[in-house]
Amino acid sequence: MATIIDKIAWIHLQEGKILSTRSRGKNVYYLPGGKREPGETDLDTLIREIDEELSVAIIPATAAHVGTYQAQAHGHADGDTVQMTCYTADHHGTPTPSSEIEEVVWLTYAARDRVSPVDQIIFDHLHEAGQLH
Repeated sequence: MATIIDKIAWIHLQEGKILSTRSRGKNVYYLPGGKREPGETDLDTLIREIDEELSVAIIPATAAHVGTYQAQAHGHADGDTVQMTCYTADHHGTPTPSSEIEEVVWLTYAARDRVSPVDQIIFDHLHEAGQLH
């Protein structure tokens, strides 16, 4: 039976590049964020995950929904879908890898083939909007 993986992601753009992360032992980059825990709102998940992964504090009042995207979940059975609800938000602190994150990078659209399938859709959307170079 196919499952839907509910994830929240932070879209942080700077000078036409997007902040991405790579977890230990993985060869694909993902937008920072993660799975919702029971009872959490989108904002709760965003704040918790970004603090856990990057040691930065999201400023809740600045969070803005960008879009919700779906694709085949990377590394999961065929038909398993990831639903990624994306937000932009201002933050305090400098993104630093922590927890399971091994690498923090700034990617351009040229790196599209190095990100997960759902992130590729998001990259396309941001590139078409002129935000990702």
